[in-house]
Amino acid sequence: MIQIDEDSIFKIIKSKKPHSVALNGPEPLLPKIQKVSESIEEKFNITSYIIGDKSWGSCDLNTQAANMLGADILFNIGHTISLESFGEKVFMINAFDTISFDKIALKCANELKGQYKTISLVTDSQHLHQIDIVKEIFEKNGYNVEIGKGKGQLNDAQVFGCEFHPLYKIKDDIEAFIFLGQSRFHSIGVALSTEKPTFMLDPYFEEFTQINEEAEIMKKRAILSVYKALDARKIGIIIGLKEGQFANIKALEFRKELKKLGMNTQLLALTEISNEKLENFKEIDAFVQVACPRLGTDNFFSKPVLSVPQALALIKLLKKEPIEEFFKLQHWL
Repeated sequence: MIQIDEDSIFKIIKSKKPHSVALNGPEPLLPKIQKVSESIEEKFNITSYIIGDKSWGSCDLNTQAANMLGADILFNIGHTISLESFGEKVFMINAFDTISFDKIALKCANELKGQYKTISLVTDSQHLHQIDIVKEIFEKNGYNVEIGKGKGQLNDAQVFGCEFHPLYKIKDDIEAFIFLGQSRFHSIGVALSTEKPTFMLDPYFEEFTQINEEAEIMKKRAILSVYKALDARKIGIIIGLKEGQFANIKALEFRKELKKLGMNTQLLALTEISNEKLENFKEIDAFVQVACPRLGTDNFFSKPVLSVPQALALIKLLKKEPIEEFFKLQHWL
């Protein structure tokens, strides 16, 4: 069960004494966020807004919405990072999953025994507090367990869907990665960025799954999109307008490089990038987007939509260079 760290919210409100606050987070947390909002208004007699738009992480805080509402504080819930706040207004609030990994960790340790000796544990925001417990279970069963060091916004053992710093420096010494949680989104990213055996531990169904086949299918689709983009007469380069996804300089760099290679390009700017919106651009045959690395790989688009690693692969193909291992990066932006 997910629990929101209400105590931290209440402490911040007591300290900052805001007239109004705004709360947002991932869509599945909205019912719980509603209850927190009600508690805030009852406890402090201040206005509490719920921002109902999707929030994908620290790259998508919706501060513009909070500013439009006139909220003094924005609480972003469920995206634990190494930073507790951004400036004076935005506070990152933890949401922990209380379910135990004990049974599935022991099952996995027993069934993989003899296949791997040195492993690494990784997870997302909700399960970070379980890392040490699961580490002890694997060590008691004879495994060497390495925990990668965090960097930037990432804590030790933590990954985003597009950022894998804790894995990158240790990957050559690791035989398999074990991801704690149900997120295929994160675990596929681990498998693609390391190209090592990657297992996903599901504590709810008490089963573990090797995710590499699924990751390989995604990789093949991504490569196919790159080759399709080779035939484009015009490429649209999309700049994301969400504050944490705005990469105008990167977009201009891609445009310059593609123009050198004889490609016709056009700059576009979008807040939400979807197939429906891109179908409005009839004369564009393929897109490069610098907003979110997982948009093109995890969603359906009727035309090629390339992430930064895919765009780099496209440039290599145009230069007649090989494109192996283009996802094998610590950061896909």
